[in-house]
Amino acid sequence: MKLEYLLSFIITSLIISAVALAEEQKVCTVYFTGVGCPHCAKADPVLLKEFVLSHKNLVVIEYEIYQQRENAPLLMEYNEKYNTELGVPLLIFNNELSIIGDSPIITGAEQYIETLKENKCPLLNNAVSFDEMDLNSLPGLPKIWANERILIKVGSGSETPETQKLMKELLFSENLKELINTSELLEISPVPVHLSGQDVNFGHAVKIGENWIFQYNSANENFSQVTKVNSTSTSFPSSASNSPSSKDLTIAKIISLAVVDSVNPCALAVLSLMLIAIITYNPKNKKNILLAGGAFSLSVFIMYLIYGLVIIRFFQIIQALTSIRLTLYKILGGVAIILGILNIKDFFYYKPGGLGTEMPMSLRPKVKRIISGITSPKGAFSVGLFVTVFLLPCTIGPYIVAGGILSAYELLAVLPWLLIYNLIFILPMVAITLLVFGGISTVENVSKWKDKNIRYLHFVAGTIIFLLGLAMLMGWV
Repeated sequence: MKLEYLLSFIITSLIISAVALAEEQKVCTVYFTGVGCPHCAKADPVLLKEFVLSHKNLVVIEYEIYQQRENAPLLMEYNEKYNTELGVPLLIFNNELSIIGDSPIITGAEQYIETLKENKCPLLNNAVSFDEMDLNSLPGLPKIWANERILIKVGSGSETPETQKLMKELLFSENLKELINTSELLEISPVPVHLSGQDVNFGHAVKIGENWIFQYNSANENFSQVTKVNSTSTSFPSSASNSPSSKDLTIAKIISLAVVDSVNPCALAVLSLMLIAIITYNPKNKKNILLAGGAFSLSVFIMYLIYGLVIIRFFQIIQALTSIRLTLYKILGGVAIILGILNIKDFFYYKPGGLGTEMPMSLRPKVKRIISGITSPKGAFSVGLFVTVFLLPCTIGPYIVAGGILSAYELLAVLPWLLIYNLIFILPMVAITLLVFGGISTVENVSKWKDKNIRYLHFVAGTIIFLLGLAMLMGWV
C-alpha cells in the first residue's frame, strides 16, 4: 500500500513538474522593424499584437531601427551572426531560421511559433532561454513584447538580478496587480508604443529600476486598441529623456541643406538674367519687376516641390525593394561631404561651371536665349517652370541629400518639410526682386555683388554641407 502511495506521489510530482516546465517554455525571437517602413506597417500589428495575444509563450525582442539610431548597427551585427538578409521587417528565431518581409512573416511565422514550442533568445553573444537571459546584455534600446504586455528600455544602465527577475515575472504573472503592489513600483503615465503607421495604447505603466518601463492593461482593457499615428506628426520618442528629438534633428538638417541650396550662385544668376530681360523690354514699368520676380520665384518653388516629391518617392521605392535604408543614410552623408569639398575647392580655385556646384558652361547660352525672350510676368512664370531643368545640375545635390533624409516619413508628413525647404530656397530670389523693385539696388549691382563674392558663397555653402555630411556619416545626427 505504501508502495502504491509512493508511486502515486512520484507520478503526481512528475506531472506537476512537467506542467510547470511546459508553462515556462517560451518561444523567444528577435524582431527588426522601422517606423515609416510600409512593409513593417503590415507585419508589425500581426506579430506584435495578434501573435503575442494568441501565443502566451511568445516573447518578441523588438528593435526599431529608423527612429532609434542606437538600434541601427545591430541589424548589421545580427546579419553577421545569424546570416540573415539585410532589411526590415526581419524576424530571427535561430541560426537556421529567420524570416524577412511582411508576407512571409504574416503567413509563415505562426507555423514556426507553434512547431518550435520552445526557442532560446537569439542574442549576439549566444542563445539562451528567456528565463536565464541577462537583460543587461541586451544592446541598444529594445522593447520586449509578451503576454499582452511590454517592457521598454529607456536607459543604458544595468539592473540588479533581483530587478531583472521581477521584470520577467511581470510579463507572465497571473497575479499582476498583486505583484506590482507588493513590489512597490512607481506608477507613471503610459505612453503610446509606436508601430509603423499605428500606436498600441496601454492602460497602465510602472517604472522598473533606472532603465525600464513596464506597460500593461487591466482585465477590462483591450490590448488590441490601436489609433492611427497623426500622419502630419514627425516627432517620435527619443531614445533617452535628455536626447534631442528626431524632429529637432530633422529641422536642423533640412534648414542647413536649404540654406546651402539657396545661396547657389547659378540660381541667383538665372534670376538676374530674367530681371534684366524684363527691365530691358519695359524699363519704366517697375510693377513688372515685382510681378515677374514673384512669378519666377513661385514657378521655381512649385517645380522644386514636385522634384522633391519625386526624389523622396524614388528613395522610398529603392528602400522598399532593396532594404538599404541604413546604408543609404551613410551614402547620403558621403554625398554631402563630396559636395562640401567641391564647394570649398571653388573658394581656393574657382572655375565657372564647376562640377556639382554651378550650371555647366555648355548650358548657359541656351538658358540665356530662353530668358532673353521674357516680356511679361506670365512669361517669367512659364520660363521659370522650364528653366528649373537647367538649374538642377547645380542645385540638385543638397536636395538629393534632403530627399533621402525625408524618405523616412510618410507623404503627408513630408510636405511641411518640403515647403520649409523650398521657401528658404527661393528667399534670395524674393529678396533680390524686392531690392530691385524698391530701387534700393539694381540688377547690375546684384550681379556684380554675386560675382565679387562668389568664392565666399561657395565656401559658406561648402562648409555647412561638409559638416552636416560628416555628422551623418559618423552617426552624430
